[in-house]
Amino acid sequence: MSAVAPWLSGSLVFLGAAVIAVPLSRALGLGAIIGYLAAGLVIGPFGLGLVRDPETILHFAELGVVLMLFLVGLELEPRRLWALRRPIFGWGSAQVLGCAAVLGFAGWALGAPWKLALVAALGLALSSTAIALQVMEERNMLATSAGQAGFAILLFQDVAAIPILALIPLLGGVAQPDDGNAWIEAARALGVVLAIVLGGRLLLRPLFRWIARSNTPEIFTAASLLLVVGTAALMQAAGLSMALGAFLAGVLLAESEYRRELETDVEPFKGLLLGLFFIAVGMSVDFDALLRQPLLVLGLLLAFLAIKGLVLWGLARAIGLPWQERPVFALLLGQGGEFAFVVFQAAAGARVLDAETTSLLIGAVALSMLLTPLLLVAFDRWVLPRYAQVEQRSDMPLLEEPQDAPIIIAGFGRYGQIVGRMLYANGLKATVLEHDAEQIDFLRRFDFSLFYGDATRLDLLRKAGAASARVLVIAIDDMDKSLKVADLAREHFPQLTVVARARNVTHWYALRDRGVRHIERETLDASLMTARSVLEAMGWQPHRARTLALRFRRHNLEQLEQAWPHHQDEAKLVSMSRAGRQQLEELFAQEREAREARRREGWGE
Repeated sequence: MSAVAPWLSGSLVFLGAAVIAVPLSRALGLGAIIGYLAAGLVIGPFGLGLVRDPETILHFAELGVVLMLFLVGLELEPRRLWALRRPIFGWGSAQVLGCAAVLGFAGWALGAPWKLALVAALGLALSSTAIALQVMEERNMLATSAGQAGFAILLFQDVAAIPILALIPLLGGVAQPDDGNAWIEAARALGVVLAIVLGGRLLLRPLFRWIARSNTPEIFTAASLLLVVGTAALMQAAGLSMALGAFLAGVLLAESEYRRELETDVEPFKGLLLGLFFIAVGMSVDFDALLRQPLLVLGLLLAFLAIKGLVLWGLARAIGLPWQERPVFALLLGQGGEFAFVVFQAAAGARVLDAETTSLLIGAVALSMLLTPLLLVAFDRWVLPRYAQVEQRSDMPLLEEPQDAPIIIAGFGRYGQIVGRMLYANGLKATVLEHDAEQIDFLRRFDFSLFYGDATRLDLLRKAGAASARVLVIAIDDMDKSLKVADLAREHFPQLTVVARARNVTHWYALRDRGVRHIERETLDASLMTARSVLEAMGWQPHRARTLALRFRRHNLEQLEQAWPHHQDEAKLVSMSRAGRQQLEELFAQEREAREARRREGWGE
């Protein structure tokens, strides 16, 4: 039997490690990125040594970096960038320059050469876009002020990594050409960049139009990869970074009318490609270098996390973020990022950093990325409950006196506000509990009994008057907290009529399991109103479109009620869903026949 090809055995190791490590990491609540990093640590030459060839590590790392930067450029729409220009370039530049200045000064003050201190500071100032955005999505932070500020800063970091990479060769310790040759090299590099940008704008659409005529969807993916590799090769031939070429390729595709189709084709590979990059990052951690100087590594890790955390805390105050959002904001952006590996590897190639220093810096960044999810778990478990009880602002309306309103609204975001305004317009008094200080700042100017507090706390519900109130409206965005409030109401305040908001069908079933009967799915009525508008635009009479929408709504709710006792039985649910769809189709078919009969008899609609 012939031996297994090296590339095949390497692929088996990479894929096997990812398949084991990532689900385990997710089960522990640490996220997929940490699983990829851990897989790389285990299979790398400084772990079990399942992959020992340094060239293999380098190729995987370069492929991951190039593809990652291509995807960043593909998502960077110029219109989106322009709309966020002030927070991106204002807050983003303040974060990068502020952290780099403090970190660089600290390194220089401790005796590091200024070039080393500068490159290390620039690399450590960057944060992990992949990890931060993943955590923000899991915590529903993207709609908050902290989430928007964090997104803007991360976007600026992704863009700032490009000039940082371009700066590194200028700091390199390699022999420099004479001034004449230097000007020629600079002009050639500038010419290549301009040729890529202008040529891409002129040739990209005709090229993809020609490819589209072939009716071969997979060629779109091949063409995008050809563009990435070709642009990266041109940039490398001009003496510039391959990463810069990949980024430019992504931006060129982002402006193409074929971008959506390309995104659809490439999206399934996005997570895996980034995963390969993080596996390569984990493999590159030199345990020997870390263990030779463990105190230095620990000191470097704690120092840069503390310095970045303090700078980010000050920036959060300057931006005006609510005080309860600042710790998570500082933790998420305080870690090192994936672009730091790119910067340090480029600096090592340009002889700005020696191999030992590069290993120490890469190790510190990787450890910070592994440590951040653990710090967030610890913060949520031990710090946040105490932190939330500390009154940082004297003007925050805390619930201190018992209330007697007949209605309590838990959660006053975009959903709860509409409920509250409707009640207020009809003269009904309600006590509102809201855990977002920013919302309270805005809404306290109106005549609502609005109080800061977490509705999942039994003592606050009692003070809000739950023992004597008639109705409790659960309008909380977080599903777990919503169900916890429903549990408290059922156990301690059985006289309350609970009216709840459901995010989706799963949430609806969970609320029904808790005895809640008045439930509204947040998107159902809005979707039906849209469907009514579409029917009217297609020629249906308005009253007819309304009747059909109401009939569909009634059928949908009846089907949910019938399916609820069986929602744990997937096979039964599928069968009932098919039967319900067929029943609705028959109902509409009968109505169409009746309408046609009336029309033939001259009765009209």
